[in-house]
Amino acid sequence: FGLGPFFRIEPLGAEYVAAALEAAGHDAAVYDMRFSPRLERLIARHRPHVVGIAGAHTLDTNEVLAVARRVKALDPELFTLVGGHSAAVCPEPFLDPAVDAVCLEDGERAVPALLNAFNDGERLDNVPGLLARADRRDRSCRTYTRGPSSAERVGLDEVPLPARHSLKSSYRHYLCVQRKPVYLVETARGCPYRCRFCSVWQHVDRSYRCRSIDWVCRDMASVGKNVFVADDLFWYPAGRSLELARELLRRGIRKEWILVQSRTDLVARHPELLEAWRPVARQLDIFFGFEAPTDTGLQDLAKDSGTEDIRCAVEQCRRFGYGITGNFIVDPEWGVEVFERLWEFTAELGLDHVGFTILTPLPGTALFGEMKDRIRDPDWSHYDMHHILWEPKLGRDRFFALFAETWR
Repeated sequence: FGLGPFFRIEPLGAEYVAAALEAAGHDAAVYDMRFSPRLERLIARHRPHVVGIAGAHTLDTNEVLAVARRVKALDPELFTLVGGHSAAVCPEPFLDPAVDAVCLEDGERAVPALLNAFNDGERLDNVPGLLARADRRDRSCRTYTRGPSSAERVGLDEVPLPARHSLKSSYRHYLCVQRKPVYLVETARGCPYRCRFCSVWQHVDRSYRCRSIDWVCRDMASVGKNVFVADDLFWYPAGRSLELARELLRRGIRKEWILVQSRTDLVARHPELLEAWRPVARQLDIFFGFEAPTDTGLQDLAKDSGTEDIRCAVEQCRRFGYGITGNFIVDPEWGVEVFERLWEFTAELGLDHVGFTILTPLPGTALFGEMKDRIRDPDWSHYDMHHILWEPKLGRDRFFALFAETWR
């Protein structure tokens, strides 16, 4: 999202897949290509059977395809598998001669199943959650066959804790502004809400899966003093979150700094959660998606919360000594009066840290379906929340002048 110099996190999804592969008797190595030796050296060193490439965000699409093409240029026989959230919600951009398969479900189950099918000589169209080239020996074949969908989603305690030992990059690379190193911990997966701009809930059908209290405590105990909780929605459900805080304290697991992501209405209605979690870290920060400065704007985004929730959440955070970072989504359909209301609202809240991103129709959302005929910029590398993809109501020059003034 243009935050690369300030916010770099470990590849937790790949570490979980590596743990599942090791549990199934396979060898796995994880490389973060931002900090690793050249791809050619890695392929020569490991001589892998499968090269998995993770694309977490739409923004990564071009680079994922570039890596896949480099792999095939080195050895056309290497099997290339693309995974990650953006590939799962919108696989079409990855149906490329350099890509043999796309993972559509949780990789902890689908990737070991793929390797087991290799070992047993089975057809890949029998692998649940996999979209595979019908004839992988023929790179000109543009037909992909989809395996069956899994009967149920992966239980988060089915796989071991992330195989952080499989990561060959140093953790000193991972940071959040001045915090370094920062570790990533997942306590739950999914979201039961329905925000119009988000593809997470649509991919998981608004499901929400929690890891057991014991597993989360063990994971938290295994990492360093700075932790970013990867959950899209932290502190949900409230009762389980209270139990987790109490167990962490009972086991003496405390951190220097924790960053979580949550909703304003959840925090506004459950101050007991903030009180229970406050002793877990010396400093605890919350990232909120404020999204809009008016109730009408929040309703248009299907946020299912209001501006009074924002005010109350900010008040509760200050009461318990939490750091606050909020983000607003700037809609290209805004007029000048909405920008002015945004400026008034941020001044009223008196926040030290606030950000602004441009409403971006991500593949996998209803918004993308609504806007795709209006999108004039088809470059996936511009889906960074700071490019404009269609002509704004005020025109580009005026819109960006106001957007820049908002940041200033």
